[in-house]
Amino acid sequence: MRFIDRIEAGDKLATYLSGYAKNKDALVVALPRGGVVVGFAIAKTLDLPLDIVVPRKIGAPGEPELAVGALTQEGHPIFNTTLMDKLGVTVEDVEVTMAEEKKEAQRRLDLYRSGRSPLNMRDKIIIITDDGVATGATMRAALATVRAHQPQKIVLAIPVCPPAELEELGLLVDEVVCLYSPETFWGVGAFYDRFEQVTDDQVVGLMRESASSYKTSKS
Repeated sequence: MRFIDRIEAGDKLATYLSGYAKNKDALVVALPRGGVVVGFAIAKTLDLPLDIVVPRKIGAPGEPELAVGALTQEGHPIFNTTLMDKLGVTVEDVEVTMAEEKKEAQRRLDLYRSGRSPLNMRDKIIIITDDGVATGATMRAALATVRAHQPQKIVLAIPVCPPAELEELGLLVDEVVCLYSPETFWGVGAFYDRFEQVTDDQVVGLMRESASSYKTSKS
């Protein structure tokens, strides 16, 4: 399975989530940046509000794209100790990286959620999404943040994810919707025809458009 772009992926996910449409207790929560495009499409189709959580990947020294863990939005690390042991990486080796990622997470929160009330997920049905999952590190960190807010239910909705990671993430949520889980996995972008970098301006624009659209539909 391939997706034309993130909007198509979100539209396809929305068809499997139609039971949550216009549910006053449901909220779409996306991981920036690419996940916000997917989340926007889901929220628009289901007429639900859209918000974000901002975990950050902890890249291995010299291999920033290889996640040895991730930071929750609150800055708490969740390490892949098996991978760290295999690579010979210690916590001290990634301290500078973690400090930088904490600053970037706060920058994104301040920018993307500017003018919004504090995120309230207590007793809500949280549909959490991204444009795909590779190692699962950032999604696990995002789920830790969501779970701490004591939601009623967590639904993981993702276009593509490897089977092993999907099984592990499934233990952390109440429901899983995944469109494609191939045994051979080349990275999330390989399953899209168009997978351009999403900019800060695009995220801010989508967040504003979603908020305006949802508010208008309720007036």
